[in-house]
Amino acid sequence: MSIEFIGFISNNNSSEIIVRDGPVLDPTHIETVAKAQENAGFDRALLAFHSTSPDSLQVAQHVLGVTERLNVLIAQRPGFTAPTLLARQFAVLDQFSRGRVALHVITGGNAVELKQDGNTVDDKDERYARTSEFLDVVRAEWTSEKPFTYAGKYYQVENGFSQVKPYRPEGIRIYFGGASDAAIEVAGKHADTFALWGESYAQVREQTARVRAAAARHGRPAPRFSLSVRPIIADTEEHAWAKAQAILDRATALQDKTGYRKPADGHATAGARRLLAIAEQSSRVDKRLWTEIAKLTGANSNTTPLVGTPEQVAEVFGDYYDLGISHFLIRGFDPLIDAIDYGRELIPLTRKLIAERQVAKGVAAE
Repeated sequence: MSIEFIGFISNNNSSEIIVRDGPVLDPTHIETVAKAQENAGFDRALLAFHSTSPDSLQVAQHVLGVTERLNVLIAQRPGFTAPTLLARQFAVLDQFSRGRVALHVITGGNAVELKQDGNTVDDKDERYARTSEFLDVVRAEWTSEKPFTYAGKYYQVENGFSQVKPYRPEGIRIYFGGASDAAIEVAGKHADTFALWGESYAQVREQTARVRAAAARHGRPAPRFSLSVRPIIADTEEHAWAKAQAILDRATALQDKTGYRKPADGHATAGARRLLAIAEQSSRVDKRLWTEIAKLTGANSNTTPLVGTPEQVAEVFGDYYDLGISHFLIRGFDPLIDAIDYGRELIPLTRKLIAERQVAKGVAAE
């Protein structure tokens, strides 16, 4: 099972510990981080989606234009662009980039934020039902060799057809995340890669088992699995934990200025509740999973770091690999500097360790 490292390209230089001081859409930052991640050995980079942020599809077009090998993972939300149109937009971009495009489907757990884009479906399970129909139509546009008709509750298409198809015969991969029962069911039907946040070993076992069972119910092979974490690395373990504490102190001091804080309405998605559940158990989980940033921010996003030396964090990635994780979405608290650091040691060490484990398993099997 091959592995993939996924980076993250934000629209500007900001994080839980960095207050933005430039434009919201900063082309220089985007270009610099994209090239740095390509040079660091990342396979792909995520472009996020939010109801008030610059459009990730257009940002991805720019990233593809300034890089040669880096793939993009473009987040989009169902319900705001017609699935027929979005499918053609992605197919065109996939053709121009010669197959460097993937779609990350974010249904959205916060109904208040979704209303900023005009969402009228308040019930979360109903939004996931809409997502399933959306992806039915997207796949039909990508694969149908003749006009098709689709009659769903949320989408109706008559004689739908796309002249342009994805660049590769296997099509455009669909990444999908969500922790509720409704989300898992959609993942089982549609996901090529299922995305988890940085959860404990036990939670990963539980979540991947749920998704595999859902895929089996739909007669599909299990998807691949991605884990999102925030590595904090240093030359010694002691220095790494000191660095982690400094990040927590700075994030705490800057919450009002950065906006990375617990939701004022107490809102938490099912995924966030899973991270907060382990945060309540301990600040340090398993070997190196650290939960203090998740507790501080209400686990609004992937906020659980792995703390240690590059060798120690690579070892944990190997553990997750043994649990079925093949994709690692990693981003730091200092986006550019951390991406360069990951490429210097963490990424090559992890690739080497996992390759050695594969060889060892092969020998054992013989």
